[in-house]
Amino acid sequence: MSTPPRETPSAAGHPRAKTSFWRSLRMVAWGFFGVRRNSEYQRDLAQVNPFHVILAGIIGVVMLVMLLLVVVNWVVSGAAAG
Repeated sequence: MSTPPRETPSAAGHPRAKTSFWRSLRMVAWGFFGVRRNSEYQRDLAQVNPFHVILAGIIGVVMLVMLLLVVVNWVVSGAAAG
């Protein structure tokens, strides 16, 4: 009988879980916000896929720029009307 493969522990001692794009998005969002617990940071570093982080960062930047454009257009249109 063959035994099922074991999950190898990461450098932080946590079992290596499957990486998810959602986890990468969360990590990048907390990075934009600038608040992060060290334990969560270490766990994320051991489990995320670098490609997911890059893609999540690009998506986050695009969303931030779009949000800023909407806010600026809203403020400018309100200033022109009043």
